[in-house]
Amino acid sequence: MDSSLFVLVEDLRGEGVGRVLDRVLGYGVAGVTVGAVHHGSRDVTPHGPSKLTLRHDGAHFALPDDLFAGLRLVPPTGYTDAFDGLLAACRTRGLKLHGRVVFLRNGTLGAQHPDVTVRNCFGDRGYLTDLCPAHPDVRQYAVALAGAVARLGVDSVVAEGLHYRPLRAERSFVPLGPMDAYLMALCFCDHCVARASALGIDARAAREECARIVGGVLDGDPPAEGEVTRAALSAYAGPDVVAYARARAETVTSLVAEVAKAVTCELVFVDPTGAVKGYRDGLPSPALAAHDAWLLGVDPAALADLVSSFAVLAYARDAARVADDVRAYLRSVGKHREVRVVLRPGYPDNDSADRLTAKVRGARAAGAHAVDFYAYGLASHRVLDRIPQALCGSEGVHV
Repeated sequence: MDSSLFVLVEDLRGEGVGRVLDRVLGYGVAGVTVGAVHHGSRDVTPHGPSKLTLRHDGAHFALPDDLFAGLRLVPPTGYTDAFDGLLAACRTRGLKLHGRVVFLRNGTLGAQHPDVTVRNCFGDRGYLTDLCPAHPDVRQYAVALAGAVARLGVDSVVAEGLHYRPLRAERSFVPLGPMDAYLMALCFCDHCVARASALGIDARAAREECARIVGGVLDGDPPAEGEVTRAALSAYAGPDVVAYARARAETVTSLVAEVAKAVTCELVFVDPTGAVKGYRDGLPSPALAAHDAWLLGVDPAALADLVSSFAVLAYARDAARVADDVRAYLRSVGKHREVRVVLRPGYPDNDSADRLTAKVRGARAAGAHAVDFYAYGLASHRVLDRIPQALCGSEGVHV
C-alpha cells in the first residue's frame, strides 16, 4: 500500500533535510509530500527549533521565466532553495517525492489584486485569501504553477485548493445557519456570472435571492436550520440559486482539465470536503464527504478522468466513518481510479496508535489505494511514532 507523510519546507529548513528524511524513512512510509507552494499560517510546531512557526504565502523554488513571463499573477517568493538537492536526498533513501501546491489560497496576491478574489452577493470582496477559479488571470496562474512544480522532477503534483472555499469569518455575532453561510460564500464576480449565464442560468436572479435571504438574517430573521443539501437549498433559496451553485462544478472541472494538461507527471486532486466537515473536532456531520463535495464546486465523477488519483481528507475520529467515506468516493470516481486517504495521526482525530491502525485497516479494506499522514511538523514525535504500527497493522487486510 502506497503512503506518504506531508512535510512543510520550514520543517526541512529548521531540522535539516537529512534528519527529517531519516525520520520519515523510519516511519515506514513510501514518500514525502512537500509543500512547494503554500499559504500563510501561524502554526504550533512541537519539535521544531521554533515552537510557533510563521509561514508566508510563497513558492519555494525558483520560478521558470518562460512559464510566468507576461502573467499578471506571480506567486510571492518563498525559500527558493527548498528543493535544491531534495529529490536526490529522497532517491538515496528510496523515498518518493510529491510536490504539494495550494493553488487558490493566497492572501498576498489577493491584497495586491483584489479583483481576482471572490465577490459575494452583496458585492463584498472580503475574502482576500480566496482567488476565484473563474477569473482568467487566476486560471493562467494555476496552470503556470502546476507546470513549474512538475519540472522539479516530483513523482506527482498534489493539487490542493483548486476549487471554491466556504465562508470563514473570524467573527460573527449574527447566528448564520449552514445554508446562510453557504449563500454568503457564493461568488458573483463578473466571471462567475458570465460562466453561469453561458449555461442558461439566471445569475442575476440568483444573486438577488441570496442577498435577500442573507440580508434578512443579518437584520434579525431566524437563520436556516439543518445541513445544506440540494433539496433543502432548493426549498430555501429556489431553483435559480441551486442552478447557480451547480454551475460552479463546470468552472472547477474545466480548470482542473487545464492544470492537468500542464503537468507531465501524475496529478493528485485533493478534495478537502472531509476536512471542512471534521476539521475542528474530528466529528463530521452525517452526510458523507463525497456527497457534499459539490458545495465546493467539486464533482468527483467529472474529475475522475482528468487526474491520476483522488486524495480524500478523512478528518474523523471514527474508523467506520473513514471507510464509509472511501467507499462513497470509489462509487463516484470508479473502483479502478486511485483513491488516497489523508489522515491526521493525532489530535483531534486520534488518541492512540490502535485507533489510527483501525482507520488505516478500514480504509484499505474499503478499497483505498494509499494512505497519507498530515503533517510532520504539526505533530509530536510520540504521535508520529504511531505511523509504523498503523501501516504494519493493515498489511494483512485484503480488499
